[in-house]
Amino acid sequence: MPWARIAAAAFLAAICLLAMPAGAATPPRLGFSELYVTRSAIDIGFSDKVKALAGHDVAIKGYMAPPLKAEARFFVLTREPMAVCPFCSSDADWPMDIIVVYLADSAAPTDPNRPIVARGRLETGSWIDPDTGFVSQLRLRDASFTAE
Repeated sequence: MPWARIAAAAFLAAICLLAMPAGAATPPRLGFSELYVTRSAIDIGFSDKVKALAGHDVAIKGYMAPPLKAEARFFVLTREPMAVCPFCSSDADWPMDIIVVYLADSAAPTDPNRPIVARGRLETGSWIDPDTGFVSQLRLRDASFTAE
């Protein structure tokens, strides 16, 4: 069974990479509904697509949650618009499917009700930001974003 999952992930990665023309500027799209799989009530894992795209550039459409401060080097990308920053609310109010976006360059925040597309290198696994203590499971590194 584990070999079947590995083979499926490898196949999906090959399809994603072959689907992109050489020198393409548009990375594969990843949707919030494609982030996780549930095997049981207490066992949630990354999807095969996320595993296949880890370490590669991806694009994901979402909403920039209000940041802690203006001109920040990171923000939280969410499936739905959020009214508060992640540090201003209890974790009970935060959705599970979020992605932390670490920007290549600092940028001013956008309207939290306007969709954006974030692009960057996908990282997976638990990581604690040494500057903020923010814990993330999914991240985009060296990222940028554009309004949708």
